Amino acid sequence: MTQVDFAVVGGGIIGCTIARELALRAPHASVLVLEQDAVGSGASRRSAGLHFPRGATERVRRMAGYSQAYYRALLDADPALPIHPVPLLVVSDRAAVDQVEAAYLDEAGLSRVDALPDWLPPLSDETAAWTGEGCQYADVGALTRALARSLRPRTSFREGVFVASLDRVASGYELGFSTGERVTAGSVVLAPGPWLAAPAWRERLTPLGARVKKVVALHIEVPPAAEDGVVVFHDEDAFLLPLHEQRRWLFSYTSQVWDVDPDRLTGSVCAADLADAREVLFARAPRLAGSARSGRVFCDAYSANREPLVRALDEEGRLVFAGAANGSGYRLAPAIAAEAAHLLRRAVENVSDQGGQQ
Repeated sequence: MTQVDFAVVGGGIIGCTIARELALRAPHASVLVLEQDAVGSGASRRSAGLHFPRGATERVRRMAGYSQAYYRALLDADPALPIHPVPLLVVSDRAAVDQVEAAYLDEAGLSRVDALPDWLPPLSDETAAWTGEGCQYADVGALTRALARSLRPRTSFREGVFVASLDRVASGYELGFSTGERVTAGSVVLAPGPWLAAPAWRERLTPLGARVKKVVALHIEVPPAAEDGVVVFHDEDAFLLPLHEQRRWLFSYTSQVWDVDPDRLTGSVCAADLADAREVLFARAPRLAGSARSGRVFCDAYSANREPLVRALDEEGRLVFAGAANGSGYRLAPAIAAEAAHLLRRAVENVSDQGGQQ
């Protein structure tokens, strides 16, 4: 039976970032990443991939700052990565001014403005706006595949392999795969994205109280101008993202459809999705509303307090859950990975001292 030091279940942006963190902290460790489909093909492939320097809580703000520096370093090291810096514009009701200014990091450099681009409705006595910096967006699926490529061959990958069982054994955990193979791992990180209800770990995750919510973004077939940046509508928790390389906009809004099954979603936009999104667009960007006719649909795991969950699931700290990122898996993945590796620090230290599995 194959033995590894660490098994990471989930080959999305969070899982691959965790694998990279473990490989950096324990260079001699054997790391195995397991993905039921292809690397970066689940929620990561459908992600809007927007990073903005903000957070509703102190922990999320700290995580956003950490991740911003992490992605900047990645891009500096490899400018060919599909990460695209973009200007920031925030629009809100004046009643939310203090909330907006508290949510954004100092690095955002928010500055009040008196006017909006002419394709947006003008500011009124009841609205406020800021420009800022520190935003970027990525092709998350492509970035995840690039991270996986950089980890090979030292890190092993099993794609198209479903984890059918997860059992505690003396040396850690034994994982049984859909292929019939069985692997023993000293420690396991569960990073399944919205697949919280998979039989192998459903009972272990239920006490965390995470739920799965639909995520919808519309494609607006209007080319953005070269100077256009992301427009965040704070009160609606929505944003317009210019996908310059695709010559169109993406509009993300907050769906309120809960407890969906990721294996039953078709990926297609329905009439209700379109109506809900257009209601926000007609209020905030009416010139674009008529061009929003298609898009992308998937889901993500959400925590009760809207902070990512990074928790040990056993007393020994050999089994860790990392996820429920509330639609911010890309934005916070580096910080989630650092927290997961910290929970596994004893295992990392032991592997480093012993030189890894032989």
